[in-house]
Formats: sequence, C-alpha cells, structure tokens
Amino acid sequence: MGIVGVNMNRFLLVISVLMTLSSCGEDVAYRIDGKLANLEDQTVYVVFESENLTVIDTVVCEKPGQFSVLQEKQGFNRATLFFEDKTSWLPVYLEEKEKVTITGDMHYLSLFQVRGGRINNDLSAFRKRHTAMFKEQADLYAGLNKTNGTHSVDGNDFASRLANINHQLSEQALEYIHDHPDRQASVVLIQTYFTDPDDTRKLDELLIALDPALKGFYLVEELEQFSARAKRTALGAEAPDFTVKNVYGEPVSLDLSSQKYLLLTFTAPWCDMCQTEELYLDEFDKTYPKEELKQIMVSLDDDMEGVRKLLAKDSIRWNLITDSAGQAAMLIDLYNVSSLPRCFLIDDNCRIILKTESGLEVKQTLEKLIE
Repeated sequence: MGIVGVNMNRFLLVISVLMTLSSCGEDVAYRIDGKLANLEDQTVYVVFESENLTVIDTVVCEKPGQFSVLQEKQGFNRATLFFEDKTSWLPVYLEEKEKVTITGDMHYLSLFQVRGGRINNDLSAFRKRHTAMFKEQADLYAGLNKTNGTHSVDGNDFASRLANINHQLSEQALEYIHDHPDRQASVVLIQTYFTDPDDTRKLDELLIALDPALKGFYLVEELEQFSARAKRTALGAEAPDFTVKNVYGEPVSLDLSSQKYLLLTFTAPWCDMCQTEELYLDEFDKTYPKEELKQIMVSLDDDMEGVRKLLAKDSIRWNLITDSAGQAAMLIDLYNVSSLPRCFLIDDNCRIILKTESGLEVKQTLEKLIE
C-alpha cells in the first residue's frame, strides 16, 4: 500500500507540473474565443488597438466557425474582428485577463452575444433586450441588398422600413444612455448612434450628460475629438488652411484671392460615384471661368506616375492632389471626411457654404450663386 501511495503521489505531482506548464503557455493578456454559425470564410482577421499601438493578427478556425485568438502584449482596450474576407466586422472591448467569448449567427451579426468584461456584457444585454428590432434590421438590410439599392417599389419599401427601425433603435439607445450615464457601454452607444459629422448637437448634449467619472474614458476623449473635428468643417466655419503640391509638383493652397469660389472634392479611383462626370466636375470646368470657380481634387491614389499619364489624355488640366506623400490622407483628416465622394464649396471669405456627397447639389448651388 505504501509503494502504491508513493507512486500515486509522484503521478499527481507530474500531472500538477504539466498543468502548471500548460497554464504558463496560456498566460496571455487577452483571449477571444468564437463559435459562429454560417461562417463561410474560415479566416478571421483581428486588429488589436490602443491609443499608441495597433497589432494585426490572423487566425484560421480550428473547426467550422470556431476560433481562438491569443494576444500576449498588454495595453489594448479593444479589438475589431473582420469576417467574410473583411466585409463584416465586430468590435469587442478588452480587459486584461478577462476572456471574451463570441457566439452568434453570421446572418445576424448585430445580435452576436459577446461575453467577458463589463462593456461587452452590457452591450450584449442591450442587444438581447431588443432582439426583435435587431433581427428586423438585419432582414431589411439583406432585402435592400437584394434590390441593389434601386428605386424599385421593393427597394423603397425596404429603405423606408429600415429608416424607421433605425430610428427606433436609436431611441432605445437614447433611453439606455439616460438611464445609465455612468456606464461605459453608454459611451459606445453614443458612438454607434449619435456621431453625425454634419451636426454634433446631440453628441455634445449626451457627452455633457455622462457621469463625470467617465471623463477619462478613452472613448469619451475620442468622441470629444470627433466633435471638435466636425465643428472645424461645419457650415459657416472658416475652412482649414493647407499648402500641398499637386501631381505636377506645383503648390496648391486655399488661396482665393483670384476666385470667388473654391470647390474642394475628395475622391478615390475605386469609387464609382467619385468619377468627374458623376460629380459634374467636367461640366463645372467648362461652364465657369477660372476667376469664378477654382477646383481642387484630392484623390486616394498613390500611383502618381500613372495618374500623370491618365491626365495627359484628358482635355482638362485637373488640379489634383494624390496620396503619394500622405497629402490626401492629411487633407481627409483635416476636413474630417468620413465617406467618399465629399465636396466642400468655399467662398472668397474662406467660409464653408456647402458640403455634400452630391454633384447635383453642388451644381444647383453654383447655378444660384454664379449667374
């Protein structure tokens, strides 16, 4: 009996050591486990973020829809997971040593249950409480996509119903924020539902209503910065000044000493709606003399040589700025551009008098201003 007891003790000691070594291998700052239904692409991209650091990771599901992400580095406050060849994404909020688990159906991404950490738990509870609305929202988006956004009877019906359900969800978010001004999840809901770059009044109102204890929360600071950037390019604001070089190496600035108006247009080569014909830019160049209207185009295209060759075949000598030296990215940040195309019409007092995604709206405005 004594020998058996000694052998058993040794066996238990070995097992204990192995378990300790195994746990050392799992001694990571963050772990995210996922179990998802209807995930077609089994590669998941994860971007860990903090104020000063971004780390990108890639994992392949061990079984269909099942994956684990381990991150040893510390100091991250959130991660964004990208699915289905980066066409869908989900933000999660991190706390060191707090494992995050994600479950759900890829057909209903907005209903994912994310557990682990106070913010994730609170947001999941909010989604679960309003399951019917989130499910209807997802179904309407799917229906609208099937119509390709056309102005058909079905497309218009889906769009109308979608606008209504989005409004209902924003009202529920507003109620939650007012009921829980001390919770970090409320700040996430403000970011999700109340960040209109053209009107920050609601955002500012909600930020003021938050518990002062949240003042140092990083998302509050980000929203305050967002509001400040939005005000920088609000209608009536003085347009932010800049000096850059166009594709010909010539200096370009906000100077309007020789023109009445400046049209500053942000575009990208992959954006169908960004083409000069769609935005009436060609027509403006032919219609309005140089002393009436100055045009500057900013394009997210880093192939400057290719751009020059393309422009050489164009009858219009475009005043174009590309991203070859980070100039376009700098201007996009300076003008708080969140979607493309984006047009700013600026008067000779350097005041922003119009900002829009519609070339037609620019055309109608110019027709009234320039006779």
